[in-house]
Amino acid sequence: MPPEAPLLRASEIGQYVYCARAWWLGQVKGVPSAHREAMATGRFSHLLHGKAITQARRWRAVAWGLSLAAALMGLLLIWTLIRG
Repeated sequence: MPPEAPLLRASEIGQYVYCARAWWLGQVKGVPSAHREAMATGRFSHLLHGKAITQARRWRAVAWGLSLAAALMGLLLIWTLIRG
């Protein structure tokens, strides 16, 4: 089984396109970025955004469930009125 290829992130591609030398220093030579605070802030923002997306998906599922329940109750009411 061949060894797995290293994971290449979109941010790395963006960093390489912006400045190949900066990418090389960070990825090949292991020189840490001088912008650690900004990167930490960005990671935190992405974490918050991910949590908001998860919460929105849950609320959407709840909304679909409630809509389905309302539709079934409406059909039951109509059926009851028709059956007398």
